[in-house]
Amino acid sequence: QVQLVESGGGLVQAGGSLRLSCAASTRTFSTYAMGWFRQAPGKEREFVAAISWNGGRIYYADSVKGRFTISRDNAKNTVYLQMNSLKPEDTAVYYCAASYSRINLVERERYDYWGQGTQVTVSS
Repeated sequence: QVQLVESGGGLVQAGGSLRLSCAASTRTFSTYAMGWFRQAPGKEREFVAAISWNGGRIYYADSVKGRFTISRDNAKNTVYLQMNSLKPEDTAVYYCAASYSRINLVERERYDYWGQGTQVTVSS
């Protein structure tokens, strides 16, 4: 069982930045692909970004490409999401997730473990 704990959410003005962190409680963190998803009120949970186990492959949703950066530090069992140029439509609960899979990391169903989420609110 892997526990994931997100942090770094908050309230920010449009155009601002936030950095989310997700700490994993597992000694085998480096074997998991990691992803970030988000869910706005009344909407489905959607893919934001994903990174392979060694950082060699990275994927972004079109809506965040060029503004968000995913990274990981396997020595610290942590994955990050740097969010710049935030927009009100980025407002959502952000979840990190861990996956055994090596493919199709944009698909929510590929993920095996989920965090509790952290709220990001962007004011206009």
